[in-house]
Amino acid sequence: MTTIEIPLGLSYDDVLLVPKHSPVKSRREVEVSTQLTKTIKLNIPFVSANMDTVTESKMAIAMAREGGMGIIHQFMPIANQAAEVRRVKRSTSYVIDEPLTIDENKTVEEALELMEYANIKGLLVVNYEKKLAGILTQRDVLFETNFNKLVKEVMVPREKTITAPHGTKRDQAKEIMHKYKVEKLPLITEDGTIRGLITAKDILDTYKYINASRDEKGRLLVGAAVGVREGYLERVDALLRVGVDLIVVDIAHGHSDLAINTIKGIKERYPAIQILAGNVATAEGCDALIKAGADSVKVGVGPGAGCTTRIVAGAGVPQLTAVMECVKVAKKYGVPVMADGGIKQSGDIAKAIAAGATTVMCGSIFAGTDESPGFVTTRNGKRYKEYRGSASYDANHARKQRETGKIIKDKLEY
Repeated sequence: MTTIEIPLGLSYDDVLLVPKHSPVKSRREVEVSTQLTKTIKLNIPFVSANMDTVTESKMAIAMAREGGMGIIHQFMPIANQAAEVRRVKRSTSYVIDEPLTIDENKTVEEALELMEYANIKGLLVVNYEKKLAGILTQRDVLFETNFNKLVKEVMVPREKTITAPHGTKRDQAKEIMHKYKVEKLPLITEDGTIRGLITAKDILDTYKYINASRDEKGRLLVGAAVGVREGYLERVDALLRVGVDLIVVDIAHGHSDLAINTIKGIKERYPAIQILAGNVATAEGCDALIKAGADSVKVGVGPGAGCTTRIVAGAGVPQLTAVMECVKVAKKYGVPVMADGGIKQSGDIAKAIAAGATTVMCGSIFAGTDESPGFVTTRNGKRYKEYRGSASYDANHARKQRETGKIIKDKLEY
């Protein structure tokens, strides 16, 4: 008879951190910034999960403003996911390199539709040469009743528009806006070509969200997930075009040829892009993903509140043990580890970090917030928000409807 030795596996609930002497005088002194990947630094160790009931642009913006990051889920058409990333990157920046413009011969109605779609309050107006012709803000159309009027009839014309030369620094821009009492400052060349836009809102945001996770242009950091099936490179291409900072190769069983080959394929085309890959639960799995090119490894098979992998497949490793085993390997390569799932209490976050994780990914904790995209329902006078696992029947059903644009009534095979 063969004897199988089963090693001890620990979850967060199985352990406590031993209190020790602390020289810290105030919690404000504690440094909580951390590395998400080899080159991406966050000011807090929190990342919102790439689930369709947790993270889209609204959540990603909120997370980055607080110093963390949101990962836009991949359960939508490529163009839609790219649009979500674009909304995050355009939400704030030191200088908007490619501000939205509208032709002076478009109608007021078209201008308002564009502003509503982009969630902005003003547009730069261009002429047939694509040179600055003026500026249009919501104030200019506040009491307008004829929406068929042309933009050039209601805009602030070029000669009355306050501008600054391309290359103007933020502090200089602030002085100009203060002097002329304007909230938007187009940056142009001598011939009127638009080279950027600085807004008062973006300047104020840098003071309001001092711990925000930003790139070198002052834009909020955002990640996006991709799958491992055919067409993943097309999705990566679209995401990089809109400025995504992190690609997350997301698969339930990351220690597989599908995940490994996907990482290699992305790195072959884009060597500089940062990749977070997972999920794995063993040292061997972690080692395989790092060797394939992962810049950070996502650890966790089945610990999440909405995940049934352990129940359905009988597979997984208790999360604390999984993190510790993966950290041992990752440290040899200088690669950070993310603990994904199983976070039920704030103390679990501390335990994950104590085990060696540099960041934690949370789904259920953020799913009930205003920023999550989940459907809101009311039961017995109480409001609830939808939360489900990414491989659940409902998630697959919703995904199929988004992909086809049709209402699916038949039972799915998945």
